[in-house]
Amino acid sequence: EKAKLLRSQPAQIVEPKGLLYVQQREFAVTTPKDGSVSILGSDDATTCHIVVLRHTGSGATCLTHCDGSDTEAEVSLIMSSVRSLSGSTGCGRLEVHLVGGFNDDRQLSQKLTNQLLRAFDLQPEDVHLVTFCVTELNDREEQDIHFPIIYGIAVNVKTAEIFPATFPEKGPDEDLRSAHVLTGAPLTNIYDAKTEQLRIGPYFWGPFPHVDFWLEQDDAQILQNLSTSPLAEPPHFVSHIRSTLTFLKEHPFPSRSLFPDRKPRIYKKNEEGLWEQVCSDKI
Repeated sequence: EKAKLLRSQPAQIVEPKGLLYVQQREFAVTTPKDGSVSILGSDDATTCHIVVLRHTGSGATCLTHCDGSDTEAEVSLIMSSVRSLSGSTGCGRLEVHLVGGFNDDRQLSQKLTNQLLRAFDLQPEDVHLVTFCVTELNDREEQDIHFPIIYGIAVNVKTAEIFPATFPEKGPDEDLRSAHVLTGAPLTNIYDAKTEQLRIGPYFWGPFPHVDFWLEQDDAQILQNLSTSPLAEPPHFVSHIRSTLTFLKEHPFPSRSLFPDRKPRIYKKNEEGLWEQVCSDKI
């Protein structure tokens, strides 16, 4: 019933003000007391799942975008992140919302759904499954081709409302963060709720293999080879991958060009509610 209700809602466009956008293999956690961030969100999930874990007592809320790379470790990580912001709140319970995936040919969505359910089941605490809108419950068919119904969701940290969403702005440092994922990064926490700072990096990788080869390929080749579900990707998938590959070509050694002092790139919300970079010396 809950999945049906969620699927029936049109996707809302979430503007950058007060938003913390979470990319694939990233997570962010905060509480209703946060003065900078009121919405956590992520989209462009095809076989990936977006997970929201919330403690009803403290209101501590975590959103992550999982792709099945190391699901058990990722679930432990988000559990401890919510626990650390819930302190000794006696009342309340842990609630989880799982959204994403569809009936894809390779059954990657089904595999990830099963991994997530198993990983939450293995946790010592009780976790209550509140929203389950994944794989076959998030699937639509058009001329024998399957697609996800919901590609992205947002959670309002203050009200706990979860809704389908799209995000015109996915920054800051969109290419840098995507490059981090494309080079095989583990799940990374990008936000410090205590200081209300978005922290990107420092990230390190070596020259990306065959980057020139990939950049020479046409859109069809990129879609076919660099997507888990070529027929169901959103229209901007290829341009996003090209942009990330170009970034990797320009920065083969991020330790020299992007993080020479080995410090993260730090952003805070300004008066208008938008991210603004702050010098790490001022911290």
